[in-house]
Amino acid sequence: MRILVVDDDPVQVELLTGALAAEGHEALGFTDPFRALAHLENRGADLVVTDHKMPGITGIELTRRALTIDPELLVIIVTAYSSVGDAVSAMKGGAFDYLVKPLDLEHLLLLVEKASRQRDLLRENRALKQSLAEMGRGFSLIGRSPAMLEVFSRMERVAQVNATVLITGESGTGKELVARAIHAHGSRKDGPFIAVNCAALPETLLESELFGHEKGSFTGAAARRIGKLEAAHNGTLFLDEVGELPSAVQVKLLRFLQDKIIERLGANTPITVNARLIAATNRDLSQAMTEGEFREDLFFRLNVVSIAIPPLRDRKSDLPELIRHFLADFNQAHGKAIKGFSREFYDQLIRYGFPGNVRELRNIVENAVVLCRTDTLQTEDLPEYVRKTPVSDSDDTGKPLPLILDNM
Repeated sequence: MRILVVDDDPVQVELLTGALAAEGHEALGFTDPFRALAHLENRGADLVVTDHKMPGITGIELTRRALTIDPELLVIIVTAYSSVGDAVSAMKGGAFDYLVKPLDLEHLLLLVEKASRQRDLLRENRALKQSLAEMGRGFSLIGRSPAMLEVFSRMERVAQVNATVLITGESGTGKELVARAIHAHGSRKDGPFIAVNCAALPETLLESELFGHEKGSFTGAAARRIGKLEAAHNGTLFLDEVGELPSAVQVKLLRFLQDKIIERLGANTPITVNARLIAATNRDLSQAMTEGEFREDLFFRLNVVSIAIPPLRDRKSDLPELIRHFLADFNQAHGKAIKGFSREFYDQLIRYGFPGNVRELRNIVENAVVLCRTDTLQTEDLPEYVRKTPVSDSDDTGKPLPLILDNM
């Protein structure tokens, strides 16, 4: 580790740097704490071991300034017994740990080893988050919140296999976008991606739409038609709003999931179809099963792997990145050159609940881009219903914790 030892006593500095160097660490000593801070700002370090009582600055103040330079820096404060309370306060302010004089070198080395492991974990965690965020951009999805990083992680794992996936989430959260990304990054990416909205078709047509029909199989069937499942052979079929499937279609879909066999309406010859199924719903399928509206055996066939997409109100830390993404898109689409958005614009969006989720945010940003008269999006560019969101709301009863923290 790169360690800075800061103490106005040169003997103490020499003792500590020597002990740390003997253990293989790169240790630099400073009797002037301000020179140590300058070195930290220019060259960086992994750990700082600092005395508490020094001329012109305390170890607590040095810790505060050091963490301003590098928030991931680890700091150990060396203090006298009478100042232990100050050291504990410093830990609450971000210090890693403290040591009490007279120093036990063995204890110091053990603490440095512990700090080294902590530093490695921090770096691994940062690298993992960055990797997942980059993965999200590869999937054409945006977000760095923990909930979205979990979505990206599941997408990466499920894209490489052919298991059936059930995507859940409110309207506007991007369920079809997730399904398309899984297909585009999987082994079936060269095959077709066929999307069907089960809620958009009448029950009388849905069965024919999915499984196809033979000529004359029903009134109006003037010719043979290939169904969406058959068309998705060697690719992916995406069933949006799968909770709206009528019971007769649920039975036929279950057979396909079990045997990979379908039959067109009016035909008796089974057809083997190699298609992956990804389903999505904004309904509570457990409740639908309880009410007898959705087959339990079909649910378990669909829910081999589940991906729950969080609503935007639960991941508002992703708002800045989403706004910038949509701003860039609409700058290009509408020939604008808007550079950014004001703090008031952002604060008003933070207060808004986004019942329409990311889809609604996209529309809000486009509205603002079209109406904007300057090079910065302002509050007055927002739709009136967004501007009317109360500036403050002291009653947080029943609100999810992330929303409370966002509001704060």
